Amino acid sequence: MTTRSCLLPPSIIRPGGRPLLSTGRAAARAALIALSGLLWVGALATPPPSSLRGADAACVNCHRRSGLGSIEGHIAIPPIAGPYLFVPRGERLAELGIPFVDTARINHDPYTDESLARAIRGGIGANGKTLNYLMPRYQIDDATMAELIGYLKGLRVSPSPGVSTSVLHFATIITPDADPVKRRGMLAVMNQYFVDKNNAVARTKAPTLYSSHTTMFRVERRWQLHVWELTGAPATWEAQLRKHLAAEPVFAVISGLGGSHWGPVQRFCEEQSLPCLFPNVEAPTGHDSDFYSVYFSRGVLLEAQLIARELADAAEPANRVVQVFRAGDVGVQAARDLQAARAHSGQQIVNRVLPAHATSKDLGAALRDVDAADALVLWLRPGDLSALEKVSPPTSRVWISGEMGGLEQAPLPASWRAAARMAYPVDLPGRRVVRVDYALSWFRIRKIPLLAQQVQADTYLACGLVSETLNHMVDAFVREYLIERVEMALDHRALTGYYPRLTLAPGQRFASKGGYIVRFSDPQGPRIAALGDWITP
Repeated sequence: MTTRSCLLPPSIIRPGGRPLLSTGRAAARAALIALSGLLWVGALATPPPSSLRGADAACVNCHRRSGLGSIEGHIAIPPIAGPYLFVPRGERLAELGIPFVDTARINHDPYTDESLARAIRGGIGANGKTLNYLMPRYQIDDATMAELIGYLKGLRVSPSPGVSTSVLHFATIITPDADPVKRRGMLAVMNQYFVDKNNAVARTKAPTLYSSHTTMFRVERRWQLHVWELTGAPATWEAQLRKHLAAEPVFAVISGLGGSHWGPVQRFCEEQSLPCLFPNVEAPTGHDSDFYSVYFSRGVLLEAQLIARELADAAEPANRVVQVFRAGDVGVQAARDLQAARAHSGQQIVNRVLPAHATSKDLGAALRDVDAADALVLWLRPGDLSALEKVSPPTSRVWISGEMGGLEQAPLPASWRAAARMAYPVDLPGRRVVRVDYALSWFRIRKIPLLAQQVQADTYLACGLVSETLNHMVDAFVREYLIERVEMALDHRALTGYYPRLTLAPGQRFASKGGYIVRFSDPQGPRIAALGDWITP
């Protein structure tokens, strides 16, 4: 067992993600032990002779929330869901309705309540042999042990909603404030990917055979895409999503597109235990303590941390930090995060909020009293950056958002380029070209118009990751297991699109952790140069 920690979610969770509290104190106690390593009364579940204690020794850290096990380096950690613990030796899993998982140890003596208690307390397996030293030993009384064993027996492995014998149902979610051009580009990629996937399934003449101690068959299923387009105010979105999910149960949400609001979608997916994998969102509202929502990057919120670090490391601190952003855009959230990061610096933060329909004159007025002693942070879109041509840079310390401005294509006027630095949350153009070119070639061959390159490349990457992950899951269609297998798949992924590296682990929901600070190399054109190494704030 490793020492990676996993925070207990706000509500005690039962298998499948539903709240356990309503099932009574005993079940909640068992979940608390399994998920957090803590007893109900707050005592530590101590595991001598291991040095792990409390949360570090929680079952979920290694056997995972699904209970279907994991792989740590060269060590396969077996499933602890009841069907795998208590299956009689020699029984065929398929005949018992138990899906194949590659960490299962099928040919072992079945546990009983007594032998499982001995394994948990003393590290002695069902066959009487000592378990791996990485398995902690827990000091648990009889009543609590009975509750924990009951919890493990209740970890079911039947397919999640959205899975039939012939179809896997997926959704993608689009908010009404999403960019319409990006929407067309994303859907063009998703629709074609699903067509290609289903054509490959149609060409499959027979199920894929798996055999070890038992014979397992993997049934190839068609992919069905449901596009959930939201309307109206954000306060109404969760109700709309509940109706969509009731009418069209899905296994997971893939990709998706948001504008300045994504919080209601995030909350819905967490509450419904619905995986939401790599949506295109510039300012994700999620946290690493969440489980079901996974992103490629923090977007502008990561940029705020990059700029905050630059301001902290400056040899000559700025007198003020003036932030300019439009009301209703993601710059509002980025400016808030930057201000929070500098809250204890003693540096004055001045926020200039432009009305949603402000003109270039309003932009000029927002910059009027900025002087050379100030730092200027512009959370602005390409149209506003172009409008800066009418204004001279008031300071040599200027930062702009790469996510909002268009990365190296940002139309920053020549007069501003010498002063401006850009927060750049992806890999440099020359380094990512090989990883992105595969997707671009796929677009060209299928005549998909290139409307929003990063969104389309990220969407293609998300679909590919889900496909690759499902190939390793065989028929274990459990939502929690899907997310856990996505984490494992990223460790071996060579084509990571716009990002130099992608990694996830328990307690991590953002796969790309850093970015660059860059400057433009020329008065015109897209050439940029990094002002240092990759930064992980």
